[in-house]
Amino acid sequence: MSSDGRLVGDAPATPTRLAEPDEGGGPDALVLAEATVAYGRVPALERVRGRVPAGRTVALIGPNGAGKSTLIRAILGLVPVVSGSITVLGETPARARREVGYVPQADTLDADFPVSVGQVVLMGRYRRIGWVRRPGAEDRAAAAAALDAVGLAHREKDRFGTLSGGQRQRVLLARAIAAAPRLLLLDEPFNGVDAVSQDALLAALAKLTATGTAVVISTHDLALAHLACDDVCLLNRHQFAFGPPAATLTPELLRATYGGAAVELGAHGVIVARP
Repeated sequence: MSSDGRLVGDAPATPTRLAEPDEGGGPDALVLAEATVAYGRVPALERVRGRVPAGRTVALIGPNGAGKSTLIRAILGLVPVVSGSITVLGETPARARREVGYVPQADTLDADFPVSVGQVVLMGRYRRIGWVRRPGAEDRAAAAAALDAVGLAHREKDRFGTLSGGQRQRVLLARAIAAAPRLLLLDEPFNGVDAVSQDALLAALAKLTATGTAVVISTHDLALAHLACDDVCLLNRHQFAFGPPAATLTPELLRATYGGAAVELGAHGVIVARP
């Protein structure tokens, strides 16, 4: 048990107990209740438990192939939950999808596609207005505010493909913010991102959570999880822990999660795992 009363698990055979939100936490944006996710008959992720209250940030940590992206897809309703349940904003993932934002890795999009930065961000509004209706003044204002939130208002008319990888990632975050999500999912948003863009992404996410949006981030960056996230979910096909960074990013739990890999203390006391 952690110092604040949360429980962390030690092995996949004994999944983590449901983590309780802190005093004063908002309503749950996401509840994972013994959720097992499968592709066909093959389980990809088993018996995941935890909850993400409104306005909190959770990091999904684990080696490649651990099931982090699979869990994000399940929260989006794109992969079936074969046992247990996933509840998003009090609904099934499919019913809640309109209220959930998603930020993929920037390199999943064609940088040569002839579209401006402003047009990419405005695409986020179609989740609200539908694809038939034309964006109005309110939609354009929301897109402009989202682009400003990531520090790229001055690049609005530039072609998306001319931006650096970090800048493109910031634009994709702005697109998600423009849709005013209540839950935001990010898949490895800091991969290959320079320090300036990382700081801009973190600042924008901090502003977003301050308004009550819950955030789930898949990342390999343990230092970032320690610095910027309220809770950490350690995954490797099973769940090894769910709770605050101080209780979960320990040598013992990281060694178990990464299959016995070496761990060491970083320069600032942050635990670093080496797969």
